[in-house]
Amino acid sequence: MRYAIDAAVALEIAAGTLAVDPAHQLVGPGRLRSDAMGILFAAVREGGLDDGQARGQLEALASLKMRLLNDRVSRAVAWKIAVSREWSDLVVAEYLAVASLQADALVALDPALAAGAEGVVDLAPVEALGRNSGR
Repeated sequence: MRYAIDAAVALEIAAGTLAVDPAHQLVGPGRLRSDAMGILFAAVREGGLDDGQARGQLEALASLKMRLLNDRVSRAVAWKIAVSREWSDLVVAEYLAVASLQADALVALDPALAAGAEGVVDLAPVEALGRNSGR
């Protein structure tokens, strides 16, 4: 199965707290790594992580096998989703566009993203990424 993931899920995978069945493929929007870096930076600023831990997770994220997309079609679909929902920005729409175009389902820990997925793409729980799931 192919799953679209959000930045929070990607960080859980990079931290080793979430294992992915090697048979699954992961996709996300091109902005995913920047969003993940923002999450880590905020955690450091709030004292939840030290700088070394955050940088270690960024390195692990860089080696995570996933396809990040920012092509003309996904941008157009994101635009269309955001306009149709009357959203003020494209952040959630970019994730939903990639999920709708490239994935069987979306795995999202971000509540705003999960809520926005309704009517656009199927949601799957994080457990779906594990071994022997989705088959």
